[in-house]
Amino acid sequence: MITDLTEGNPSKKLFWFSIPLLISVAFQQLYQMADSVIVGRFAETPTAGELALAAVGASYPITQLFVAVATGVNIGTSVLISQLFGAKRFVRMKTAVSTALVTTTVIALALTLIGALATEGIMAALQTPSDIFDDGALYLRVYVFGLLFLFLYNVCTGIFNAMGDSRTPLILLMISSVSNVVLDLIFVAVFHWDVAGVAWATFIAQGSSGILAFLLLLRRVRSFDTKGHFLFFSPEMLRRLVNYAVPSIAQQSFVSVGNVIIQYYVNLCGATVIAGYSAATKVSMFALTCCMSFASGLSSYVAQNIGARRLERISPGLKAGTVFSLGLAAVFMAVYLLFAGDLVGLFIPAGSGSGVTSVGRQFLYILAPFYLVVCVKFVCDSVLRGAGAMRPFMITTFSDLILRVGFSIILYNLMGSELGIWLSWPIGWLLGTGLSVFFYKSGIWKKNLPNL
Repeated sequence: MITDLTEGNPSKKLFWFSIPLLISVAFQQLYQMADSVIVGRFAETPTAGELALAAVGASYPITQLFVAVATGVNIGTSVLISQLFGAKRFVRMKTAVSTALVTTTVIALALTLIGALATEGIMAALQTPSDIFDDGALYLRVYVFGLLFLFLYNVCTGIFNAMGDSRTPLILLMISSVSNVVLDLIFVAVFHWDVAGVAWATFIAQGSSGILAFLLLLRRVRSFDTKGHFLFFSPEMLRRLVNYAVPSIAQQSFVSVGNVIIQYYVNLCGATVIAGYSAATKVSMFALTCCMSFASGLSSYVAQNIGARRLERISPGLKAGTVFSLGLAAVFMAVYLLFAGDLVGLFIPAGSGSGVTSVGRQFLYILAPFYLVVCVKFVCDSVLRGAGAMRPFMITTFSDLILRVGFSIILYNLMGSELGIWLSWPIGWLLGTGLSVFFYKSGIWKKNLPNL
């Protein structure tokens, strides 16, 4: 269903548009967590389960680097399409959609080639322990060959969201999530393929959702009657897309590179810490991405209203998005502080030692109280991103990450344990949030609005 976010009550429009996004990211995170839960709990022995969990966790930051590029393309495409849709420039919108699909395909194929050739070299460079190296490399290699589907899915859902349709991506993700979990159970619990099983389950589920999203998008775009007057590929539209997508890709990739650096130091702490960190980061990412869903909805809301030149609707939308995001963050914070050990324990095989749970619990205790801080950053960043103010958007993210990585290295060497790594998160979030609020309040996002 297409939704015009430039009319109606801002709070109600944003809330009902964002709810499917919230459910979508919840499903997405749950099925990603299912890989670790199933491979950890259905192993033949507790030790084998802990090693399998660590193997998937060791490759996780690298897979997230690819996801980061796909997400950056999603964000850049969504901003451009939202602005054109809000301005009712449907011929140019269809040209932008076609150009984005062609460009995305080329990027995905190039990364598939690079990833296939560099899998073992990357794992070795990260000092991956020998007892989990082969399984981690196997998971990563299978994942790489599904990158085309990952990119197709992301760019298509970004376009759906840009048109105000958050329900179609939700349905697609629900289908993908359920099929992924079912395949995980079959391949791991029944066939005992362990890490290979969750890798192939992800490949199949991701592939089917990517193809289905592409077919549905073609049908949706054809519903806009432009008498065939649009370009299959436009250099001028590519330039606009690059202006939005490259900063988003750089931002997302830089975050993932930072996480890879952090993973390097986590790997130095051994398989138990790797497994605990892997479980806790998935639990934490579930909360953060759910809270971020309101910011994602706000980004499309802002972009459509920028296109329609309804700037007076931006402030009410920001206030509503802040309230929704903070309310959800408060719930997650309370649950995680009360049940951190139980949540991490979902990933651990029965009979396993308490070391993994202890590591994960410590991580969540440190991060959860600061979810309220980072949610303010999310909503302010969404205004910058929706308005196309990509430079200040990148500055806020890079500052957060540089501090987080820098303090991870410094505090790890000073304290000699993983605790120093965990403490770097709140430090980065605090500064990044301060910068985001400053850039929003300064009104810099109102300058150089796009000429559509």
